[in-house]
Amino acid sequence: MLAPLRGRIALAHRADEAATVLALADEARFTPDVLAQTQARATRLAQAVRTERSQAGGVDALMLEFSLDSREGVALMCVAEALLRIPDAATRNRLIRDKIGRGDWRAHVGASPSLFVNAAAWGLLVTGKLVDTRNEGALEQALASLLRKGGEPLIRKGVDLAMRLLGRQFVTGRTIGEALANAREREARGYTYSFDMLGEAALTAGDAQRFFEAYEAAIHAIGQASAGRGVLAGPGVSVKLSALHPRYHRAQRARVMSELVPRVAALMRLAKRYDIGFAIDAEEADRLELSLDVLDAVSADPTLADWEGLGFVVQAYQKRARPVIDWIAALARERRRRILLRLVKGAYWDSEIKRAQVDGMAGYPVFTRKVHTDVAYLAWAKAMLAAQDALYSQFATHNAFTIAAIRTLAGDARFEFQCLHGMGESIYDQLATGGKLDRPCRIYAPVGSHETLLAYLVRRLLENGANSSFVNRIVDPAVPIASLVEDPVSVAEKTGGAPHANLPLPVAMLPGRRNSQGLDLADDVELHALAHALDATPKQFDGSGNAAAAIDVANPADGGDVVGRVAPALPADVGRAMETAVNEGTRWSRTPAIERAACLLRAADQIETERATFIALAVREAGKTFGNAVSEVREAVDFLRYYGSQARELADAAPIGPVVAISPWNFPLAIFTGQVGAALAAGNPVIAKPAEQTPLM
Repeated sequence: MLAPLRGRIALAHRADEAATVLALADEARFTPDVLAQTQARATRLAQAVRTERSQAGGVDALMLEFSLDSREGVALMCVAEALLRIPDAATRNRLIRDKIGRGDWRAHVGASPSLFVNAAAWGLLVTGKLVDTRNEGALEQALASLLRKGGEPLIRKGVDLAMRLLGRQFVTGRTIGEALANAREREARGYTYSFDMLGEAALTAGDAQRFFEAYEAAIHAIGQASAGRGVLAGPGVSVKLSALHPRYHRAQRARVMSELVPRVAALMRLAKRYDIGFAIDAEEADRLELSLDVLDAVSADPTLADWEGLGFVVQAYQKRARPVIDWIAALARERRRRILLRLVKGAYWDSEIKRAQVDGMAGYPVFTRKVHTDVAYLAWAKAMLAAQDALYSQFATHNAFTIAAIRTLAGDARFEFQCLHGMGESIYDQLATGGKLDRPCRIYAPVGSHETLLAYLVRRLLENGANSSFVNRIVDPAVPIASLVEDPVSVAEKTGGAPHANLPLPVAMLPGRRNSQGLDLADDVELHALAHALDATPKQFDGSGNAAAAIDVANPADGGDVVGRVAPALPADVGRAMETAVNEGTRWSRTPAIERAACLLRAADQIETERATFIALAVREAGKTFGNAVSEVREAVDFLRYYGSQARELADAAPIGPVVAISPWNFPLAIFTGQVGAALAAGNPVIAKPAEQTPLM
């Protein structure tokens, strides 16, 4: 049962967005009565939140005033994203000059009723003048002079302090003890917590050990504070697996399973001892299947068999979330346990889109419109509520319509809501009666110092600042309440589920030419296809012209692997090559530019068609990893398509004659092809000398 469902997960990864959304719309659709009831409840929630926030202050007002569709909002985002991770003062100073010095901060002064925002705008106005040395006038020159004499460190400190204050909005405490103390007030009002020790993507074994110790200490502290309240009534912990292993990637699966699983199980046994919940947190799409492997392994651990605190997080913006939910439910039934399943909208959308574009993926792993995610969330919430025997549903959302819909759909089912510290408590406060919540709500509460909060802070700022965000729109009086509670199914059906018009598929994102195709090396289906193609490549490549003089070419990573044979050129061969280039190369020079372009484009297509051969050579002859080998082939294809497109514009360019291209050893296909392609595009014959280390390529 489990294996076929895992296969469905891989297929859903490739699914057409429009077809997927329309199918989900059918699942998520409400009857007219249920829709009316849901919208009425959502309207009451949204109106109450807007009334409460009508005098919005602090971060709410700041993000509304400096939204990410303004240059100043982008400048603030750049500062927030970069300042904390820049190690040296000189680079910080350059960032401040670049991003703050250019802003039109004067336009924001007095635009908001919030004292916090106006103070920030005045500070940015003054700071902007201080750091903008391009301004004319005596005052500006005097301020610039003052800045050069020592004003910049003060500005740097001020911006750093602002980022720390901003961090407090989203982080519950610097230490687990401080976070537990800060949580008491809301716990008294019926909330409970899931604490996350900030940190992800350990780079070294030392990093992983520190994160492990932080989680271990947190579980002790949380468990003691829980005082036997149990998994559902008491606080729990959320853990990012990438924080616990420095090589948490599909390419290192065997190592991850042998080294990481015992560490995760050890932390879970500690959580079991205190009877608290333990959620495996969501991360980037290329880590999903590896996380499912870890979940599979720990769910089979007999020492954890009678524990009800095992949890997992699923991101609704991933097109494959439904088969993931089905697989987890089947896993729970097979292991005779109940799994806590948290459904979130998703926190890595920007990076998932960019990664798919950079890596030349066939499509996007996530929905490209927010409304599609909202539709998917409702459909998948129904699926979770229908699997109560296997899943305890935890719905993490700040959207009034989604909250109202789940309240309506769930009836008497046992479930809980979840929200982010600093972002969602206000809407859940509206669900309280007599000061107490009538449905459980758990706050996801990050814990850590400002040095560790960077990645999390950036995601929160992006969520707050996006103009499609409910958290952003609810405080904007220009957005009518009716649009906040509109049925996402009807909105999605108006566009036929079509992907976002400004996000073409990665292969079609470049103007005037096709992007090269990549390979998803975290996808088992693509890995199996690649393995099959590699098996069909020759075991030995014959590049010899003179068998008597031929020499073996060995794999630099495995001397016993003879990749092929090749005969080095002799001085006489070089002379003949030069003579041929001079005498015969004129035919290529006279070839029309449009034909030269077509030739280069055909070559690009052929390399892409036969990429398994070039990947095999890059790995065996050049000693590259598979990831680097794929990039090598893609870069060669991109060079040929780029110079092919340029060749069309070179009709009037005069060739200069024979060109010698010498391959570097470290990019034996990509840079070599780029050299050759550029010369050919301009109408020049080429004498091409391969690198000594990679003649077969």
